[in-house]
Amino acid sequence: MEPVTDVIQINDQWYFSASSPRADIRTQVLKEGDTFAVFDRLGEISRTGLGEQGLYFHGTRHLSEWELLVNGRRPLVLSSNTREDNSELVVEMTTPDIHDDDDVVLAKGHLHLFRSLVVHEGQFHEHLKLTNYSCRPLALSLEFRFVSDFRDIFEVRGTPRERRGKSLPDRSDHHGITLSYMGLDGVERTTHLAFSGTTFELGGCYAFAKILLAPGENTILACKVTCRGAPSRILTFTDAGSCDSPVSQDWLLHSTAQIETSNEQFNRWLTRSRADLNMLTTQTSCGPYPYAGVPWFSTPFGRDGIITALECLWVTPQLAQGVLRFLAATQSTENDPRSDGEPGKIVHELRDGEMCALHEVPFGQYYGTVDATPLFIVLAGRYFRRTRDLNLIQSLWKSICRAMNWIDQYGDCDGDGLVEYRRRNNQGLVQQGWKDSDDSIFHQDGSDAVPPIALVEVQGYVFEAKTLAAELAETLGHMELAETWRREATLLYKKIHTAFWLPDLQTYALALDGKKRPCSVISSNAGHLLMTRAVPDEQAQAVVKTLMSSRSFNGWGIRTIADGQARYNPMSYHNGSVWPHDTALIAEGFGRYGAQQSVLKVMTGLFDASVSIELGRLPELFCGFQRLCGHGPTQYPVACSPQAWASGSVFLLLQAALGLSFHPHKPQIRFDHPALPDYLQWVRIRNLQVADGVVDLTLRRHARDVGLSVDTKTGDVDVVLIA
Repeated sequence: MEPVTDVIQINDQWYFSASSPRADIRTQVLKEGDTFAVFDRLGEISRTGLGEQGLYFHGTRHLSEWELLVNGRRPLVLSSNTREDNSELVVEMTTPDIHDDDDVVLAKGHLHLFRSLVVHEGQFHEHLKLTNYSCRPLALSLEFRFVSDFRDIFEVRGTPRERRGKSLPDRSDHHGITLSYMGLDGVERTTHLAFSGTTFELGGCYAFAKILLAPGENTILACKVTCRGAPSRILTFTDAGSCDSPVSQDWLLHSTAQIETSNEQFNRWLTRSRADLNMLTTQTSCGPYPYAGVPWFSTPFGRDGIITALECLWVTPQLAQGVLRFLAATQSTENDPRSDGEPGKIVHELRDGEMCALHEVPFGQYYGTVDATPLFIVLAGRYFRRTRDLNLIQSLWKSICRAMNWIDQYGDCDGDGLVEYRRRNNQGLVQQGWKDSDDSIFHQDGSDAVPPIALVEVQGYVFEAKTLAAELAETLGHMELAETWRREATLLYKKIHTAFWLPDLQTYALALDGKKRPCSVISSNAGHLLMTRAVPDEQAQAVVKTLMSSRSFNGWGIRTIADGQARYNPMSYHNGSVWPHDTALIAEGFGRYGAQQSVLKVMTGLFDASVSIELGRLPELFCGFQRLCGHGPTQYPVACSPQAWASGSVFLLLQAALGLSFHPHKPQIRFDHPALPDYLQWVRIRNLQVADGVVDLTLRRHARDVGLSVDTKTGDVDVVLIA
């Protein structure tokens, strides 16, 4: 297969050619476990568009082309829809007029094709139903064309390789055809295709059949594609012995709080987000874990998993449980510069695939993240506040202590009380916060910040980590440790304001560089401080005002970098774009400081974006151009969609609007000055579980406030409204 040329990577930025032969680059996605597929609207895999289409298994593309031809022509799509629960893609098609010289041998609209596509446990299944709606017999030639390039996902993304493995001879038998590739890692990867329903002639890249359909007759054909290769390393860690067995795949749809509102479009957003989270979540030996996003990040990421679990914690604490256990099981135990690993550090990402196995890229088991470790502690502390699940905290306690030790011993590399980062190998990430593109951290004049770099939001994460770790230590009876961590949190609280506050910009600096010079840039990062309550009220209100100005809030969400700042570019990955999860985390911070109207404004922006985007599915990010009346947000061409923390944003936004929290010491649900926008007259929450109690309740919008009614309640749980 020739390399795809209509997508180009320059440094960390991706561009697509305007001369691409395909105007419609919309795709359909199916995923289960470590298998996912990206199709075009016809349910096919083609080389046009952005080049990401394919059937992938454990980091390798097992189908790079999949095309259906009827009498040598591609059918016309009538409809293309993924089931609401993402379990099946259904495409309905017909054919154009098909000629033999001047004769029409198959008139348009007479043959109906119904394609059902499913991905399941390392296999792709297609069922094709053909129905003749003409008044005469139809003689059809049907052909499936297929190619398997066995490219590592990093190759698909654009990473060049000096050498590749070799294709092995195709093997055919009465069961089907097997395509094979021997990687440089010594692993043979195979794609086996089996066809049924009629007699197929099989070749190295096609399956051909002749079919005769009488008037009104239909027939069903089937294909099964099985991917085989290296066994999953991700799901079978030997040190995960304390992990529970996986739960059923539909856990998210049926075992958590159910939300319904008066607005059907908002309900569509909720339903789509829940279904996408369910699809992205893979059952590991430690429980459910949300893979970051399709196609580029369909694998465990530490930061992404934690933030997704935080967004959904009030709805489904089971997700946090799986994330915490998985990350504890994969916590670094050694000092390894090649992987940026240090004792106690939480993993950044875990991947299978040939290039990771050969260390051509460092991301097989990679720890180059500065924020996942404090966020791990934050998730553990918030999980305990939400559930009072002391058994899990006790099982995680050694991992929590190791993470706290990493913060002080390795994270604070110069002993100044702040956590900094610098990469330790030339293959790893230059920037190791959530904005991890190379050009994302800079000074007011646009010059690079020199490492080690102390990101502002990371200090907030560490502040909350120490605060919550102290609570956990006290609960477990470690009083001296609790007092130490509280004292350190208090010192850090003061240091954040002293070191990062920019009175002229009325916000906090993006970061401090290696010489402790502030990066005086208006960024969304400062909003994360509010999420952790790491700043005084007066400065918090100033940050809210700065982030809600037209320079930062573009009508859809909050820009990563404000308009007018050096390096601002609304089409960039991190320097002016809008990320739904980023906006949602900031909105949580707004709510924590009582800025409910700002919460409603940003929630409305992302809600409106979901209405204008196909399927109601918020992508990883979109461009930061100012909102225009009558237009949706400008799409970022290679954004992952679906993306876990984008899908989780609606739940955190709703929690922030409702002022919803849980009492840290007793079974109590609190609604602190809840607010609802004018398009939500009521919100109904069912099966909200707290300790041994379950509550169904409804919040209704009135002219001046929001009222609360408890519909049903079982168990010992209180519901409190603070108006």
